[in-house]
Amino acid sequence: MSSSEESPQASPFSSLDPQSLESMDQKELAELYQTLENLKGNKSSIYQPYPKQLEFHAMGSEKRFRCLMAANQVGKTYCAGMETSYHLQGIYPNFWKGRRFLVAPRAWAGGPNSEHVRDNLQRILFGPPGEEGTGTIPGHAIVKIERSRGIKNAIDYALIRHSSGGNSYIKFKSYDQETDAWSGDTLTFIWFDEEPPEDKWQEGITRTNTGDNGSPGFIYMTMTPLLGMTKIARRFHPSPSTVDSGVVQMGLKDALHYSEDDIRQITDAYPEHERRARVLGFPQLGEGAVFSFEIDDITCEPPSNVPWWLTIGGIDFGWDHPAAAAELKWDRDGDILYVTRIFRQRKAKTAEIASVLRSWGADIPWAWPHDGYVHDRQSGKSVSELFREEGLAMLENHATFPDGSMGLEAGILEMNNRFATGRLKISKSCLPVIEEIQTYHRKNGRIVKEDDDAISAVRYAMMMRRFGRLPVPPQPPRISGGPTYDPFHVKQ
Repeated sequence: MSSSEESPQASPFSSLDPQSLESMDQKELAELYQTLENLKGNKSSIYQPYPKQLEFHAMGSEKRFRCLMAANQVGKTYCAGMETSYHLQGIYPNFWKGRRFLVAPRAWAGGPNSEHVRDNLQRILFGPPGEEGTGTIPGHAIVKIERSRGIKNAIDYALIRHSSGGNSYIKFKSYDQETDAWSGDTLTFIWFDEEPPEDKWQEGITRTNTGDNGSPGFIYMTMTPLLGMTKIARRFHPSPSTVDSGVVQMGLKDALHYSEDDIRQITDAYPEHERRARVLGFPQLGEGAVFSFEIDDITCEPPSNVPWWLTIGGIDFGWDHPAAAAELKWDRDGDILYVTRIFRQRKAKTAEIASVLRSWGADIPWAWPHDGYVHDRQSGKSVSELFREEGLAMLENHATFPDGSMGLEAGILEMNNRFATGRLKISKSCLPVIEEIQTYHRKNGRIVKEDDDAISAVRYAMMMRRFGRLPVPPQPPRISGGPTYDPFHVKQ
């Protein structure tokens, strides 16, 4: 199988072998032959989606933007090809829980270049050149195919017979076309096969903002994230950036046609730095992840309040990028730090942030970075002073190690060492820092300082844990009533 092909889905006939065929009589063989002839050009009859593919299809009923972020050769393009066929025909299988179209849609399908579009998208939808009608769209549903100029055997657009009586329209695009070629039309949906450039993605949003029937259209993307943590990848990983977006991640283990031995051999064949994307379906992280730990190994259930553990907080200031804060509990006996609470919000005002952090406890000391000395233009006061005036117990000086240093690499090294030895644990409820840990990476040997706000807040608190405080015990209620108060009811 060539690298451009998708692995086939299992079919009802995948278990047939020469012995079973030899045991059939003439009538059974004739019935099998007729069944296979009936299925030719109608692949929807034998499509048996895997659980991850089913999840991706069903997500279309509620999400405008979807991504199947998948390993190589797991059937991601075939999956989207089947869905595209259903929409264009308006005919859906019994298992279908995704979006349905009662009228004929207008659609685009795009890929990195014209050859990719021809050899992958068009092949899956229509079949090989000269055999149109043997793909996911059966021959009887094809009304017209218009060939593209300049690319041999390429299709420009096609009309597909829809169950409503109208004709659906699908046009093919490539990312290497000028942006102008991606403008001007109003569409029901777009299928991106592999990750598009940012300008093509934005044009896709524009083309589907109103759909072709007055309601917003939608976009789905199938990709193996080899380009790393790009702007497009960050829209979906480690979690969707908007409420109308959804992602399904599919690795080799989720493609049920692979055995454990198959997965092991395929994994070993890839360079180590490509395995994350090609085997697991997660974005490739340049030269490697900063924190290369399984999330289950560094997270825990929220620990119970222990009165002799110290509490320390850390703040990372921000506006255009999110401000973040972290609360840490320090078990000095075992030298274990627990991240127990996380706050992260973009364009949050000082008073809003302080209000949240005060609710965590007025006695928490707060560590802060060197940019806390920067003065606010309106008030003329430093950022740390503004937070102090809002009632937070800001430490006197910015975060440093005990020796006075404050290097980023030194802080990351200590976090890595603590994770490795079980001396830094994150409560499972602290999702923002868990998300950031999964995408924090290096490029050209240097840490990429993006989407690390919660990590930075944890790092500042860890550096300044020596200033942690014991929690203030609750005070007993004051007895009221004055000098005549009689607690024992002596006077009756």
